Amino acid sequence: MTAVGELVIASAVEPWQTIGLQVSGGVARIGGIALRFVPVGADGREGVVSWGLVGSPTDAIGIDGLATHHLEEAPEGGRGHALDIVGFDHLVVMTSSLERTCGAIEAATGEPLKRIREAGVIRQGFHRMGELIVEVVESPQVTAPTASFWGFVWNVADLHATCDQLGPDVTPLPKAAVQPGRFIASVRAAVGLGLPLALMSPPSRP
Repeated sequence: MTAVGELVIASAVEPWQTIGLQVSGGVARIGGIALRFVPVGADGREGVVSWGLVGSPTDAIGIDGLATHHLEEAPEGGRGHALDIVGFDHLVVMTSSLERTCGAIEAATGEPLKRIREAGVIRQGFHRMGELIVEVVESPQVTAPTASFWGFVWNVADLHATCDQLGPDVTPLPKAAVQPGRFIASVRAAVGLGLPLALMSPPSRP
């Protein structure tokens, strides 16, 4: 199975530390996935700029425009956090063509498209890659000829308690998520993480 071992993020580290993430040597770790922070480049682009794949059957360095590198295993780094994070839920990729991007992901990683969700003009495709789901979102507002990373979602053990801990300047009150029985709260853009981050209650276990 191909797994996401790390996400390279162009962002200042301090805002992430402010919300409780422990970063050591420029690297933090959520479960088995590392977050490696790098300076924002001359183009000013922030957010996820590359993903590192473990166990990929190909050595592709670009998957429909998604910068890609390959790892033997996820790098070590800070493992602590103050948010009671259970792990990653999903990573969002934006595209102008679900078929093009999902086809490229499957061809490069061997991980099939699990399902497609139609939500009006928005279409979502889902691939499982290790600990997280890659959610590919097709939107008419996206016109670029290649895909791009957008943001991601973490599961936290007690979402309401975490939001109370962070305070209203960081997150609003949780609201019902699309998934039945789950709740979600987005970290406000003013926090300065450089990408959209949402916190979510974990899925219920049978």
